[in-house]
Amino acid sequence: MALLGRFVSAVSQFANSRGVYAGRRSTKIHARVYRWSRGRLGGRMPGHPQGRILLLEHVGAKSGIRRTSPLMYVADGATVAVAASKAGQPEHPGWYHNLLAHPETTIELGGEVRAVRARVADEAERDRLWPRFVAMVPDFEFYQRRAASRTIPVVILEPR
Repeated sequence: MALLGRFVSAVSQFANSRGVYAGRRSTKIHARVYRWSRGRLGGRMPGHPQGRILLLEHVGAKSGIRRTSPLMYVADGATVAVAASKAGQPEHPGWYHNLLAHPETTIELGGEVRAVRARVADEAERDRLWPRFVAMVPDFEFYQRRAASRTIPVVILEPR
């Protein structure tokens, strides 16, 4: 792993192990920059060139408010998979609960908008895809250890 990748991972793990999770604070800015640049900026995880990022649209399960979340993803044929890691926090991220309630949604990959339907990967799919997340960004291994008893779900986003 390159020096920048090790630095980004170390800072992320340091912050996460102390309960600092910047997800909500940076999401709106990230989404604006991503859309403005059609994914050229904000489309990769700093220091991890394989760590590609998409924008996930979702509707609040309780609030009904439309939200956008930048997430790392693994392409798997015609489908895309995302991991509900929340950086190893003890609970699932809000977008995961939102997709369970409203699985019909859209994603943005670069400048392309795709209509998708979300579903939770079964055990065999998760076992096949999880190592790809770890290979892409080794922090996913740290996130799973930090999540302790919570198995981080993988969500499959299938074309509609």
